[in-house]
Amino acid sequence: MSNYNEVLQGIWKKYTDAGMPMPASKNEVAMWAYEQGLWQPKPTDFIAKFADELARAAREEYRTDAKGRRYRARHPAKMLRNGESLYLWDDIDIADREHMQRAFSQRRKQIVGDCCQLKTDVDHYNDNRPEEEPIQMVMDFTDDVAEREAMAHMGDDEGEEVAA
Repeated sequence: MSNYNEVLQGIWKKYTDAGMPMPASKNEVAMWAYEQGLWQPKPTDFIAKFADELARAAREEYRTDAKGRRYRARHPAKMLRNGESLYLWDDIDIADREHMQRAFSQRRKQIVGDCCQLKTDVDHYNDNRPEEEPIQMVMDFTDDVAEREAMAHMGDDEGEEVAA
């Protein structure tokens, strides 16, 4: 997969090297790459896209419990099946403990990884702008989680969201 990712990263580089406008949306870069003949869909691409859409829909399915808590209904856990590493999805209301413990642990590791990368990115940005006031990033989310829970109890669980 990293080889394919390198190909896709090369498309981003070709896009900027061609003097195309930045910042750019992923759709603008994808359309440009397609028009330039840098990417052509294969039949398996449609299945992979559909699978990604299924996963996105599963990730965005929420329910509300008897206590009024809005919870995510479906959770993936990376597991081995027939020697192949796969993300297997299960419904939180019927999943066994092993699946959910694995899913929660993997999700936590993903959050930690995101935080580590965010810190690296902020440090890099700050180091390259010594004349500017450094951007501060607090990695203790205790107050953020408490505030979000309080907002949810008040019926306002919108919060801030950034789309990629």
